[in-house]
Amino acid sequence: MTIADQVTGSIAGTASAKPVGAKPVEANPHAPAITLPAIGERELRLDLFRGLALWLIFIDHLPPNLLTWFTIRNYGFSDATEIFIFISGYTAAFVYGRAMLEGSFVIATARILRRVWQIYVAHVFLFTIFLAEISYVATSFENPLYTEEMGIMDFLKQPDITIVQALLLRFRPVNMDVLPLYIVLMLALPLILWSMKWKPDITLALSALLYAATWEFDLYFSAYPNGFWAFNPLAWQLLFVFGAWCALGGARRMSRILASPVTMWISIGYLVAAFYVTLTWYVPQLSQFMPKRVEQWMYPIDKTDLDVLRFTHFLALAALTVRFLPREWPGLKSPWLRPLIVCGQHSLEIFCLGVFLAFAGHFILAEVSGGPAMHALISLSGILIMWGVAWVISWYKRVADKSGAKTKNAVGNADLAGGG
Repeated sequence: MTIADQVTGSIAGTASAKPVGAKPVEANPHAPAITLPAIGERELRLDLFRGLALWLIFIDHLPPNLLTWFTIRNYGFSDATEIFIFISGYTAAFVYGRAMLEGSFVIATARILRRVWQIYVAHVFLFTIFLAEISYVATSFENPLYTEEMGIMDFLKQPDITIVQALLLRFRPVNMDVLPLYIVLMLALPLILWSMKWKPDITLALSALLYAATWEFDLYFSAYPNGFWAFNPLAWQLLFVFGAWCALGGARRMSRILASPVTMWISIGYLVAAFYVTLTWYVPQLSQFMPKRVEQWMYPIDKTDLDVLRFTHFLALAALTVRFLPREWPGLKSPWLRPLIVCGQHSLEIFCLGVFLAFAGHFILAEVSGGPAMHALISLSGILIMWGVAWVISWYKRVADKSGAKTKNAVGNADLAGGG
């Protein structure tokens, strides 16, 4: 069983026939409840959709333009964030789950904490350079609206306190909310994997229970100087844990459900209904066909606490993707999709770069020109830069880093867990 089989749920079936007369094998009551696939070829679909999520996040961070209408948030309840967090949970469980299963809790935790430290350092670096970028532009062009719009006014008023709060992940400028969420989720990963090692279904149930409690009791992480996190980890952990659960055998056990035509039509029906609802946001005349009780029940569709409608919308997209995009799809080897895959293989670096480019594009559009041609040029240029940097990183790891060939293996590949 490869990692790809777990994503697809092995729709064709994975059970092998037992020889006639063979004695049943007694289950070991002390054996872990999960198994991991053999080390094999890298799953390109994960890289493809993670790269797609990074491009969509970059475009969504720019002022609205023509390319914005090609992002999924305009056609349903979920957006690229759900894709990124689910794949992060899936790949993190695959990479570090083997160390938990075959090694020890201490070793696996040490490896995970090392990765958390790398992400934290990247976040601090991003915060520092991002603030310098915004401050320089605001000062040079004598436009304080940049500092207010990007949420750094408190830093300029009280830099000493704000820096401490930033190191504690409680203060973040605009567009810098994903990495703190990822850091917190990765910190919880050792406990998640240890629990899934023995009781994966109970672990997922406890995650759902925490999600429900977050909604019922209004649990949240506070932010500085006031308010709360834009992405509540207590709610978004459900998507992360679900991704880990799928990686550790859950998708394989759901194979019949995923292969069912009933699942397919339910998913299609839900996506069509969600698309109609989003149309009412842009064409108000259509809202008269929406029952008032449905509107009262549905709104607001909360992103901070991962609204149920957003979660189920992602599930519907994932179910159809798994069904119609097999692992053997020739398009995964196409040079046209190579830019997306390369960016997905270095997601940490490309995400940080995307934040810089988004503000640079915002600045150019505000100071130079805000026409549709400039919007398109900024968007496409940013994507090309992201692809170029990802290609350079891949080249370095493949050619320039001579020790990489000796140490690289599928189990310890940090790229799978979110970057280099």
